Amino acid sequence: MHQYPFEKLEIWELSVTITVKIYEITASFPSEEKFGIVSQIRRASNSVTANIAEGASRLSNKDKARFFQIAYSSLMEVLSFTIVCNRLGFLTLNELNDTRKLIEELSNKLNAYHKKLK
Repeated sequence: MHQYPFEKLEIWELSVTITVKIYEITASFPSEEKFGIVSQIRRASNSVTANIAEGASRLSNKDKARFFQIAYSSLMEVLSFTIVCNRLGFLTLNELNDTRKLIEELSNKLNAYHKKLK
C-alpha cells in the first residue's frame, strides 16, 4: 500500500500516539465535560496531526514551516489542557507526566524540523 510523505515522518507518528493517548485518558472524564474540555483537548490534539500532514504536503519550505509552527502551537494547547485537567482532578499526576514527556519529545522534534526548514 502506498504511503504518503507525512506517514513516513516520525513527528507525525508521535503526534498520532499523543492523540490516541488523549482520547484514552479523556474517555473517563466526567460526562458534563464531553462538550467542554474533552472536545477542546481532542480537537487540539487532532490539529497537531492534521497540521503536520498538511505541512508535509506543501511544496515550499516556507509553507511547510508555517504548518509545523501551527502544529507546535496546537501541541502547547494540548499541554495547557492537560495541566488544567490535572488541577481539576480529571488527570492523575502520572498521566500528566507521561503525556508531558511525549509532548516534550514532540515539541523538541517539531522545533528541530522547523529550524531545518528555515
